Amino acid sequence: MQREPLLRQLERYLVRHPGERIAVDHVIQFVRANPDCFERSCVPGHVTGSAWILSPDRRFFLLTHHAKLDRWLQCGGHADGDPDTAAVALREAREESGMESFAFAQRDASGPIPFDVDVHEFPARGTDPAHLHHDIRYLLIAAPDQAPRVSAESHALRWFPLEVEHPELAHESLARLVRKARAWLAS
Repeated sequence: MQREPLLRQLERYLVRHPGERIAVDHVIQFVRANPDCFERSCVPGHVTGSAWILSPDRRFFLLTHHAKLDRWLQCGGHADGDPDTAAVALREAREESGMESFAFAQRDASGPIPFDVDVHEFPARGTDPAHLHHDIRYLLIAAPDQAPRVSAESHALRWFPLEVEHPELAHESLARLVRKARAWLAS
């Protein structure tokens, strides 16, 4: 079953983050209940993959100013049928950052481990109704000597210092990623 690898990843994630059981259980139940969970056509939502990208020196994180949503976000997007959310996150990191080379910061013998799990509503656009994104996020470290390039999906790309508070990024989803990155670096 194509959903089993993601379900195993989420179980491994819970071992590291038992305090996030409610959100992760929501995603697990959604994935189990929807065989088409990796397709955009899945209503009321679908699985997405994202990348929290740190600079090679681990002092900055990269965000894209999303053209459709007009706000700063991590690189990420739709699975479009691909059940490998780590591969989706890597593909989106490459497409949206213009950089090619990254390393997954958290892995075990089974492969990359999610860094964060987030469920958020994506607003209605055109004929598409509002729906949920069940976002599986991975921590990536950019290889040195790469310059980010803005894609057609964004207005800008920017490296933000990890140790500085950024009022423009007050959304809890981003604030949690910053806290987790700081804790990961401290450990």
